[in-house]
Amino acid sequence: MKRCLPAFLAAALPLLAQVEIRQGSDRILVEIDGKPFTDLFIGADTTKPYFHPLRAASGKIVTRAFPMDLVEGEARDHPHHRGLWITHGDVNGFDFWANERSQTKANTGAVVLKKVGELKSGKKSGFLQVFFDWQDPRGNTLLTEERWVTFYSDPVNRIMDFDVMLTASTRATFGDTKEGMFAIRLAAPLEEKHARSLPTPPRTGRMTNAEGLSGEAQVWGKRSPWVDYAGEIAGEKLGITIMDHPQSLRHPAYWHARAYGLFAANVFGAHDFLRDKSRDGSLTLEAGQSIRFLYRVLIHPGDTAAANIPARYAEYQKVKLRKLKK
Repeated sequence: MKRCLPAFLAAALPLLAQVEIRQGSDRILVEIDGKPFTDLFIGADTTKPYFHPLRAASGKIVTRAFPMDLVEGEARDHPHHRGLWITHGDVNGFDFWANERSQTKANTGAVVLKKVGELKSGKKSGFLQVFFDWQDPRGNTLLTEERWVTFYSDPVNRIMDFDVMLTASTRATFGDTKEGMFAIRLAAPLEEKHARSLPTPPRTGRMTNAEGLSGEAQVWGKRSPWVDYAGEIAGEKLGITIMDHPQSLRHPAYWHARAYGLFAANVFGAHDFLRDKSRDGSLTLEAGQSIRFLYRVLIHPGDTAAANIPARYAEYQKVKLRKLKK
């Protein structure tokens, strides 16, 4: 005979989940250990899906608020830099990067929700699966995207694992441009100090890559398995690492990482990053062909050395990857 749990126990079960993922009207909400972590905005008014905001385990927000909100001391440039997003500036000549409605031009594309797949909460981890269409201005689909994002319960760190599959619906060429692709716009205090820095809050950030190079001049345009961007927010030392998995397309990625807080991995911008017009980082997919991107985002306390990012990257390489359907 099948036994049923008492009603009060059944009602309490969702509270046991340390990673809780649920769908709202225009977003998917993620809570970790009973605290809000981030939301994935997927509503009809968005021109691309984006996570906003990202929070450290302490609750401090590590991404820029603009253009979703206005916060004193933030630069209000590049309105297309929304939280964490995944797009590219040239697919068949269409711009999916700088594609805000305020930036609408003849060649602007949009990444639109196709469907929400599986959402799974759990005690140690949870994940979301979402499908998108990359559409040209006429609504023709150039690429379909299947995005899996896994979140982990952790008392100290916040960890997101991305598994992104892009499949061509028609012949699709990713052009060689620095404007892409897996990107975060950091909160003002995490920026490196630069010529256009606003006076407050203090810009305390410093980017460091796996080879030990540090600062925009040394990190921008270089290839590396990971880059960490660390500083201080309201008295707490915090950092964000983007890790490029060895099985991700064209590993290790080039880094479009700027002192003003843009932080992006991009495997297509060879002629920009190498400052060599003879180089071509473009890639063409025939209809039905797919490419896969695998990234981890780690939000940690302390600076790059204190967080021991090389060890954290070694842990990421051991993660069991999702098996693809044949």
